[in-house]
Amino acid sequence: MKQYLLLTGSSLFLFLAGCGNTEEKIQSENDIDAARNFIRSALDGKFSEAKTFLLPDTSNLQYFDLYERNYQKTDPETTRNYRESTIHIHDVTHVNDSVTTVVYSNSYKNDRDTLKVLLKNNVWLVDLKYLFQHDQDSVQTLTIPLKDKDTLK
Repeated sequence: MKQYLLLTGSSLFLFLAGCGNTEEKIQSENDIDAARNFIRSALDGKFSEAKTFLLPDTSNLQYFDLYERNYQKTDPETTRNYRESTIHIHDVTHVNDSVTTVVYSNSYKNDRDTLKVLLKNNVWLVDLKYLFQHDQDSVQTLTIPLKDKDTLK
């Protein structure tokens, strides 16, 4: 009888110990889901979770670390507003089967930003480089003909 109680108690202990770790890794089902999961985790200040949706290269990690440091310095009211904000997806462009751009904003700041989401090893990951560098592609240099600039005749 003692062996039965010992075996039952041990089994119950192992079962409860296994159930104690209910933290599951959030998985993204598709490109938009990956962008949304990344944005939500970042807005909530859950940086270790957000990092799981990030394409792990040097530039992305540097941009992410900079964002995390700035978020940590933010006043409590602003971080609360980020956590309580909702995500607005304004535009989704499927560039090809493995690249999507997502234009989004949050209800607190209402500033539109663009994320690039890549399919790598069957996992959708956010590429922050695009967020910081895509505006450089659209910068246009205005040139004024010299005859219009010259005021001396």
